[in-house]
Amino acid sequence: MFAWAMAISLLVIFASAIPPLGPILFVALMPIVTLMTLSACKHVEADRVMLPSMWPKPLQKPGVFKKLFTMGLLYAGLCMLAGLVSFLPFSGALTEGMRAASVEQSLAPLLSAMAWPLTVFAALYVCIAALFWHAPVLVAWHGLRLAQAMFFSGVACWRNKWAFLVYGLVWVMVFMFIDLCAGLLVSVGLPPNVASTIQIPFNIAAGGVLYCSFYPAYTSVFGINDTSSQLDHGNSAQA
Repeated sequence: MFAWAMAISLLVIFASAIPPLGPILFVALMPIVTLMTLSACKHVEADRVMLPSMWPKPLQKPGVFKKLFTMGLLYAGLCMLAGLVSFLPFSGALTEGMRAASVEQSLAPLLSAMAWPLTVFAALYVCIAALFWHAPVLVAWHGLRLAQAMFFSGVACWRNKWAFLVYGLVWVMVFMFIDLCAGLLVSVGLPPNVASTIQIPFNIAAGGVLYCSFYPAYTSVFGINDTSSQLDHGNSAQA
């Protein structure tokens, strides 16, 4: 998963290099990335060695790639819509905050102006994320339609909301701790660019573990699908 996290990091860099199409394409590919990650975790749990040929296997089932890419486009569209709904009503305050920040040579006015838009966006994004959290595997492993998968994903997240709240807070603290350690290195005299370079592999490793954690989150809510497990055994044998 460390290698997989590095691949995703490179994809982020590539997406950032060709705005605005790159970021949209990156978000649209996230359901596909999620399915491949969880399928790899299933192989590892079954004590199978992950071969390179096994990574694209989950996408070779008829219709899966098209459904997941459609899901990704819908996800990207809803995220952009949430951004517009969150920031457009506050455009005047944001413009004034940028002007004040430029005059005062401080980010404080801009950060203050962005507080409410970011809060609204965070609330909307949590709802969107709940709809798509389990949807890729529900489509690929359980054969549900897109609307069904999103509905059951949202219901599952709501029924387990307190567990997911703890899960989210823990991961926020993990990445904040990594940032804190980098800050401590700077405070003891290490150049900021060196501290940032040291921080990169820890961020990548934490990202890999985060993606791995999606699998036990899924199995603890839905269990392990026997049909998909048998299919994976067949794919593993072919690989």
